[in-house]
Amino acid sequence: MTIDNPVFFFKCLGDETRCRIMLLLAGEGELCVCDLTEALAEGQSKVSRHLAQLRHCGLLEDRRDGQWVYYRVAPSLPDWATVLFARLRTDYAQWLAADAARLQQSRQQAESACS
Repeated sequence: MTIDNPVFFFKCLGDETRCRIMLLLAGEGELCVCDLTEALAEGQSKVSRHLAQLRHCGLLEDRRDGQWVYYRVAPSLPDWATVLFARLRTDYAQWLAADAARLQQSRQQAESACS
């Protein structure tokens, strides 16, 4: 099966952590594992396991920059999937607010440490 198949697509998202990862990436564009662990308040091994599953499904792409690996929503997703993520980010903004706040706080702390 491929990501063009809605049943396969939704099975890949059938976990809250994977869904939250996809919605964060749909809004942020690209994040590394450390950003996602902070935003989700989850351990690195759990986040990495879910990222591997999403990559295996074809929903994510990654790129390496030195020791860091950055993840983004696969540009090959069908248009209906992109529209769905945008709609979910709007309709469930309150549900995602805590993740976004933790991500923002983590970024601010990192900037302070580098100043």
